[in-house]
Amino acid sequence: MHVEEGITRIGGREYRRVLIRDSYRDGNKVKHRTIANISKCSPAEIQAIKLALKYKENLADYLIDRKDIDTEQGLSVGAVYSLNKAAQDLDIVKALGSTEESKRALWMVLARLIEPGSRMANVRLAQTHAAVDILGMDKFNEDNLYDAMDWLESKQRIIEKGLFNSRYEGKKPVLYLYDATSSYLEGMKNEYADFGYNRDRKKGRMQIVIGLLTDDDGWPISIEVFHGNTNDVKTFISQIRKLADEFGCESVTMVGDRGMIKTEQIADLDNEKFYYITATTKPQMETLLKQGVIQMELFTEKLCEILHENTRYILRRNPVRAKEIQDSRNRKIEKIRSIVDDRNRYLSEHPKAEISTATAVVNERIEKLKVSGFTVIEAKERILTVRIDEEALKEETHLDGCYVIRSNLPVDQGSMDTIHQRYKDLANVEWAFRTMKSDTIELRPIHVRKKPQTRAHVFIAMLSYIIEKHLREKWIDLNVTVEEGIHELSSINCIIVQVGAVKYNSIPKTRELGSELIRALGVTLPNAIPNRGITVATRKKLNDKRKK
Repeated sequence: MHVEEGITRIGGREYRRVLIRDSYRDGNKVKHRTIANISKCSPAEIQAIKLALKYKENLADYLIDRKDIDTEQGLSVGAVYSLNKAAQDLDIVKALGSTEESKRALWMVLARLIEPGSRMANVRLAQTHAAVDILGMDKFNEDNLYDAMDWLESKQRIIEKGLFNSRYEGKKPVLYLYDATSSYLEGMKNEYADFGYNRDRKKGRMQIVIGLLTDDDGWPISIEVFHGNTNDVKTFISQIRKLADEFGCESVTMVGDRGMIKTEQIADLDNEKFYYITATTKPQMETLLKQGVIQMELFTEKLCEILHENTRYILRRNPVRAKEIQDSRNRKIEKIRSIVDDRNRYLSEHPKAEISTATAVVNERIEKLKVSGFTVIEAKERILTVRIDEEALKEETHLDGCYVIRSNLPVDQGSMDTIHQRYKDLANVEWAFRTMKSDTIELRPIHVRKKPQTRAHVFIAMLSYIIEKHLREKWIDLNVTVEEGIHELSSINCIIVQVGAVKYNSIPKTRELGSELIRALGVTLPNAIPNRGITVATRKKLNDKRKK
């Protein structure tokens, strides 16, 4: 077997031909047959093939004896190779495509799992991880990544639909979970930035609102960004439109929390013949009790169902939750008593101190701790006392641990146990938000200002979470967190080997944990990968940023 090179001339043009050929004897004649056409291989790859064929009988001895072999520490390959394989298995690579923009978008998705950061940080990360060689990327800088974000945002709906079709292969889910969260901003110039109900408890910070739609197992389907002052219920209608128009869903059930699905949203669902599962607020429960639709004695540890005007009400009292609420309330009362003792001590030591001022201080804390409905402060002879209104306290506590889930799902399409469990599955969406906001993916800080790039940034976080969830499920028996697993894979570095003009990345044998991690993902690391000799660099230097 040998490499044969030649030039073919057709129509005045020359075409280079490089073939791997084999010679064999047919009687007295020597004939040749073509094994492979390697004309499209790079000169370095062709040289390596020639070298391997020339010394195929003793290649190892030849390489050991060569004095022109150079080796040096290479880039990290384990994390990029394994995460890219996971992205392929999840059809993320297929949905993104094979253009240069799609490869850069994929790198931003993987980088959020390896070491999340800004676009500049993504470029610098590619200087230590073999993203260029493994993903087949050309040279790029942070400006190219911003362009890739614009491309990704313009293709988001197509990509989401592609992932949807790949995952469910025509068998569309009949139940979807939806919830919204907020993410505070460090600055004030993001085009979605506004003040609103801040779930992160960051007072005085502007924010954006994010809505996430998943299937009943918590696998993300679509994500959307809204202005920071958008009410949760106003984000809901777009999810109905998305499922009906873009994903072509029919007769599905939407699950949302008690603040998400209200009268207007139920009407929107009815228009599409969709069903809903949600929970009632405490005032709504009080109304149902007054109307006689439900009764207090029905709230037990076991589920109970009431059907009223085509609406199913699933009732339960959780004793564990009731005890938690009671303990919390008692701690608040003891806190008020402690504050009153401090104020009384201050009043006794300061004869000129105003008792009205002390009373105002205590009442302010009562309001803040939300116990004003049954806690009264009385003043007599410059001494404050705490009085608990027992009737008001009884009224306050009678629904402790009680909740009512309601749905219009027909009885033959779901039992009360199923409806109850489906509502509890909303925890899957909450887990997704927590993971995207955590150090694993770092949805924030948001280093972009424009609307398209903000949407792209959030979409990248969602794609990263899909991979993170996949890793978590594959590594569940290995007693390792996703962060620890990726850190271990990142420690797998290649060795750059150069033999004459040929350069390649040799991958050493991994440690035991690394082997277990990649085995669980169904990954087999190759012995070597091509070294394309492409280096990346940021347009803006780090020293320039430090001077500002």
